[in-house]
Amino acid sequence: MLRLVRTTSENPDFRALVQLLDRELAARDGADATFYAQYNKIDLIKHAVVAYEADEPVGCGAFKEFADDAVEVKRMFVQPAHRQRGVAQAVLAELERWAGELGYTSCVLETGKRQPEAIALYQRCGYVRTPNYGQYVGVENSVCMRKSLSR
Repeated sequence: MLRLVRTTSENPDFRALVQLLDRELAARDGADATFYAQYNKIDLIKHAVVAYEADEPVGCGAFKEFADDAVEVKRMFVQPAHRQRGVAQAVLAELERWAGELGYTSCVLETGKRQPEAIALYQRCGYVRTPNYGQYVGVENSVCMRKSLSR
């Protein structure tokens, strides 16, 4: 049974999962990982979700305000042994629900071309590609996506 907990970046399970995410991204992105790391700080994140199976933290995600009406989804990760079980989709849905409860009307996110599983997940969940935004403009490996939240 999957249990989703709303928390902050102070949660030690969230921090541990993010460390695993950072290691995986460093392996996938190589030298590009340093560029992305500067935009993935987790201090002061007020909206994070940790997924638990039998009290084991197996996945996470977070969001931060992007604009007055939009949030940016960040730090999505599922431990490899728990992938392909709907954990990421459940975490993402909970983040979207939470953002909607707070009055946001859309979500944006950035992922990389070297994360085809993430791109497929986001597309299945209704995200569409959008021009690269902010610091990702002109970054060849970046894939930016957007989704409107229904109320």
